[in-house]
Order: sequence, then structure tokens, then C-alpha cells
Amino acid sequence: MQKNLMTRRSLLTIAAASAASGLISPANAQGYEATRSMRGGANNYRPGAPIVERIGGGGFWMRGTVRRAGDGAPLAGQRIQVWAHTTEGHERDPNSHGATLTDANGVFRIEMPQIVPAFGQAHAHLAYDDDDFETVFLRPVMASSTDTSLAVNFVLQPV
Repeated sequence: MQKNLMTRRSLLTIAAASAASGLISPANAQGYEATRSMRGGANNYRPGAPIVERIGGGGFWMRGTVRRAGDGAPLAGQRIQVWAHTTEGHERDPNSHGATLTDANGVFRIEMPQIVPAFGQAHAHLAYDDDDFETVFLRPVMASSTDTSLAVNFVLQPV
């Protein structure tokens, strides 16, 4: 007679060990949901802002990742536009706008002047506005107006 070695306790132990080791990730198990546009994100948007190395004199870093909805795959070569009210200009000024491309790992990074409060909040505007995925406009608010960087992540829904 063969003895059943798989008990409920051993099954639960294996499942817990797998989850703790990262073999099962809730984000991957459920999929990545697409980022939704934020209210006010499109304020002062300028279609076709140029791809630049840096906006103005720099000093503040905007960074983040861009992934595909569903499987979470990093998206290389995606154009992210950034603009804000800074020490060098208002968010409606053309010289306060610029765009950058994601690298092979879906990471973007662009330097810009220090963001300062507008309408009582230090915030930035970011957009994905190309044709391969749904357009997304974001308006993240900084924890403090003295922060010198802000991380913003996009999960894009294919069109």
C-alpha cells in the first residue's frame, strides 16, 4: 500500500515558501492594470514637445518606468512628455516642456529645473501620447516642494 505524502499542511507550506521566495508574485499573477489618466493631467499640454536631453538648467530629476498592461513587460523607446511650473518658468511656457524616450528596460529619466508650487501644490505633468497605446495624462503631487526628484510609473494599454 502506497502512503500519500502530500498532506494539507505540506501543500500550504510549499505554497507559503513559493510566495515568500518570489516565485509567485501577486502583480504577475493578476496582471498589470493600465494606468488611468488623472484629473488635470492634460492642463497646458503641448502636442509634439521636442525630445530633449534636459529641460532648462536642470537640478530636479523626473524618472520612472513604462510597462505594458497585462504582462508588465518593459516598453523600450516610448516617448514620455514632461512639463511643470518650475523655478525657470510656468507650465504653460514652451520652454517648460520636453520629452524623453525609455531605455531598453522601459526606464525614463529627464533632468529639469526645480518644481515649485502652483495653485498651492508642487506637482508635475507627464504624458504618454503616441499611437501604439492609449494616451495617459498624469499629474502627480510631490510629497514636499523641496524634493529634488519624483518617480512616476506608467502601465500602458495597447490600442
